[in-house]
Amino acid sequence: MIDTHTHIYGEEFDQDLQEVLQRCTQNNITKIILPNIDEASIEQVFALCEKDSRCFALMGLYPGSVKEDFQTVLHKIRPLLDKEKVIGIGEIGLDFYWDRDFQQEQVEAFQTQLLWSKEKGNMPMSIHCRKAFDEAFQCLKNDNRAKFNGVFHCFSGDKAQANKLIEMGFKLGIGGVVTFKNAHLAEIIKDLPLQSLVLETDAPYLSPVPYRGKRNEPAYLKEIAQKIADIKQISFEQVADITTQNASEVFCFN
Repeated sequence: MIDTHTHIYGEEFDQDLQEVLQRCTQNNITKIILPNIDEASIEQVFALCEKDSRCFALMGLYPGSVKEDFQTVLHKIRPLLDKEKVIGIGEIGLDFYWDRDFQQEQVEAFQTQLLWSKEKGNMPMSIHCRKAFDEAFQCLKNDNRAKFNGVFHCFSGDKAQANKLIEMGFKLGIGGVVTFKNAHLAEIIKDLPLQSLVLETDAPYLSPVPYRGKRNEPAYLKEIAQKIADIKQISFEQVADITTQNASEVFCFN
């Protein structure tokens, strides 16, 4: 299986990263995608890619990290897209959940990074979108691209939004939320084609049941895959195989 979105390069894993990676091996996690967050995390992402051959980098500026100096940070990130082990742009997007202090700056940063993808031949993107679907769709519309390539990470929209994104060429990143008792995500993905889904943990966040409330890690991908298998009444192996194929189609692993 492929964890298409995880932050195991962070300080939450400083004490036991090797054990976390060993559990990846034990649970057949064959590739691990590490989205960048800000300027400070760049070195951490590349260091882990150097440490473990299963790890691949995405370079981008997370919407929650967009501040007054975002253009300076973007200028530093852009050349990194040409580095070995960088297979996409991310984690980018819009997040208006907590506040809108830098709403316009977020939009500008998102539009700039969408342009990077276009300049790089439709380079895949990992897009974060929270309480900002209308604005995100407007940015995508303004991009004027026939088909996009990437993942709407930790998808939290409704069924109509899901179908619209799939039509635009995106895969939907499904993580631990699908296992939560009162989550609507299970009902939404029930009728979506498995070919449109990829697996992710977003570790250390959003641990699936039965680990909810604890630190998340890529090994818990199996809980997410099993929940999708239960929802769709198919085998775990089918979910693992098809979502792995889906992720491989989006991201060109070096």
